[in-house]
Amino acid sequence: MTEKRYFDDPMRTEFTAEIVGTRRDERGFGVVLPFTFFYPSGGGQSNDIGTIGTARVMDVFFDGGDIVHLLDRELELGEYSAKIDWDRRFANMQHHSGQHILSAVFWKVLKLETTSSHIAINSPSTIDFDVNSLSAKEITSVEQKANQLVFENRAVKAYFVENKESVPFRRAPKVDGEIRVIELADYDYSACGGTHVPQTGMVGMLKILRVERVNKKIRVHFVAGSQALVFFDKYQNAAQKSANLLKVGVDEIAKSVENLQIQFKDVGKELKTLHELSLNIEVEKMVQHAEKVGKIWLITKLFEKRNPSELRALAIKLRNYPDIVAVLASVDAKKLSLVIACAEGVKISANDLLRKHLAPFDGRGGGDKFIAQGGGTIDKTGEIFENTVEMMRRS
Repeated sequence: MTEKRYFDDPMRTEFTAEIVGTRRDERGFGVVLPFTFFYPSGGGQSNDIGTIGTARVMDVFFDGGDIVHLLDRELELGEYSAKIDWDRRFANMQHHSGQHILSAVFWKVLKLETTSSHIAINSPSTIDFDVNSLSAKEITSVEQKANQLVFENRAVKAYFVENKESVPFRRAPKVDGEIRVIELADYDYSACGGTHVPQTGMVGMLKILRVERVNKKIRVHFVAGSQALVFFDKYQNAAQKSANLLKVGVDEIAKSVENLQIQFKDVGKELKTLHELSLNIEVEKMVQHAEKVGKIWLITKLFEKRNPSELRALAIKLRNYPDIVAVLASVDAKKLSLVIACAEGVKISANDLLRKHLAPFDGRGGGDKFIAQGGGTIDKTGEIFENTVEMMRRS
């Protein structure tokens, strides 16, 4: 069984130990030491990485009572110097202690119990709560109190107890026997097997980035320490670029965007009006060039890559003219879109005429006697209106 010395000294990054066993499976080659300062994956915290001798430690995990160090190359049995990647270890410590602080404050201030958490170092860490929503005011109050605890530089103590009833846990552990306690001096007690900073000040800073609803719970995304600085720089750069594009100060971005939204809505309304006017003019021209077929004025018009919704809009306008039958088509590559409109009083059904036009193209569609719409596949555009007049006579 491997002795877990990362419990005793989480700040230590270098040590010497003897390889006493090896493992080999689909993941690769691993070694077992009699003791280790490398933290294995577990408890929502990722494992340490580093080196043992000349080999890189890629992963650390439990295998029964042993802790296996997965290496990128094989090593023989013997004594080796080992070194833990401090940047990764410290980031994990900052975020794990930061999670305890935030969870404690959420409980103290809002009586919200943490249901689960995940410690990440290259992306925001998360805490889940069984609640429907969290207001911006509540998030701000929690964040301010959490950072106050950080700035107070309170001691963070780790120790083992045999009797869980002797500790005022925020959330009572479900297991019995020896339990490791993480105590945030005079504020919080939690059962935990992770690595933590010895003083809250080493967390550096806590920042809640966003809140989202996931599976009927609320998930809080946060960063701590150096990762908070990384995200601050990222957001600051994005804000500055936005300000430069808008030609305003960073604190004026929101107001500038609001003004743009208003302008965009106004321009949208103007464009809609102009588009409607353009369609009306287009309809008038088509009516003027309609072909007289008996008592009916026939309009056939072929467009290239015209939006089917625009074809329908034109058709709806055309059916308001007396004695009009309009057959409007658009072709995009070999895709045919067809809309047919029949004015009220015309003894021709738009739906019947559509089915006859689509039959040669294995098309599908439908509608009523006034407006019908469909499509199919076409090889030659000249075939679309080839038998339109004859189809009308047989309708």
